[in-house]
Amino acid sequence: MSSNSHTVSWTERKKRDTRMKWSSRLLKATSLLLFSILCLVILFGRDEISHDGLSNQVQTNILASTSHNRWQSPTKESKEFTWGSCDRNESAANVLGFSTLPGHIQDFLFYRHCRHFPMLLDNSDKCGGTHKSSEVFLLLVIKSSPANYERREVLRKTWAKERLQNGVWIRRIFLTGTTGAGFEKRKLNQLLQVENREHNDILQWDFNDSFFNLTLKQILFLQWMDQNCRQARFLLNGDDDIFANTDNMVVYLQGLTDNNGDKHLFAGHLIHYVGPIRSPGSKYYVPVQVQESESYPPYCGGGGFLLSGHTAMIIYKMSHNIPILPIDDVYMGMCLEKAGLTPESHFGVRTAGLHVPSEQIDKYDPCYYREMILVHRFLPHQIYIMWHGIHEPNLKCGSLES
Repeated sequence: MSSNSHTVSWTERKKRDTRMKWSSRLLKATSLLLFSILCLVILFGRDEISHDGLSNQVQTNILASTSHNRWQSPTKESKEFTWGSCDRNESAANVLGFSTLPGHIQDFLFYRHCRHFPMLLDNSDKCGGTHKSSEVFLLLVIKSSPANYERREVLRKTWAKERLQNGVWIRRIFLTGTTGAGFEKRKLNQLLQVENREHNDILQWDFNDSFFNLTLKQILFLQWMDQNCRQARFLLNGDDDIFANTDNMVVYLQGLTDNNGDKHLFAGHLIHYVGPIRSPGSKYYVPVQVQESESYPPYCGGGGFLLSGHTAMIIYKMSHNIPILPIDDVYMGMCLEKAGLTPESHFGVRTAGLHVPSEQIDKYDPCYYREMILVHRFLPHQIYIMWHGIHEPNLKCGSLES
């Protein structure tokens, strides 16, 4: 073989080796680039899943709660503990006829077992601490929704004003959840935060504030009371659209025989001999999948009722073993029945409204209300006018029938 042939072969091998080295380097660079892209996809994919999961959770009927005792750190706004998430009970869908039920009732059944929710706003020292809570003679427990700012403001200036009345203390607390989603929910939560900073009178949990969750709201309050205000003497439990003559309440409660809040009392507009409403078009519709029994125990209308601190704690204890019923006033009656206690009627509590004998007479004449304890239902401006009307020094009333 000639020297020229050896030279050509060596040159070709060198070129081939060079091409292989460049190919190898290119392959490594391409692999590294693809690996980097894959890592970015996974990273951003996780973040997107996290945000989507949060968005879905916000719009779920009942949010982050649990029936299990899993402790977490306190939130910034709350001085107490919060709870972990509560998984929906998928087995509820196996109930006969589940698919025919309205969406809000399906949601109720999915999350019926959830009783613990993150607390967004707290006032654990409202009653002066556990050992000083006995100094609270009457605690006004007022169910409100986030958007009802005008109602809360009027109540703070009228019958729910915190004060020393007849030598005893009246304190006030509003109970609320959350409503809406996104910007709307955040704005309403900000409203409540601002109110609470000024007045220190709001308890808020992160659950959907709806009619079917009123019983849940009651249970959450009783949990809070058990920890922070269990020795309060008496409670008014009512809606934010009632007119309550809290002056008369104090007089009535102070006049009880041998009961300073340490014995049973549950008084209001007594309702008995009724059962679940089975009409799907009714606001109070309760299908057999929620409540099989055709009768309810005696109970007091949920617009407003009076109870002793003693009875409140008994109801809380009984609630541990009674499945949640969405009609909150009936649920209170169920807890009383389980404890062997009964509610009683009080003439001055009119949750169905006050009957005025003639259409020619002003049904909002303060003379009809000055002897009442509670009447449902009023608009904010009507509450404001009525409160000042019954306290008018020159108010003159003749003989009235109601």
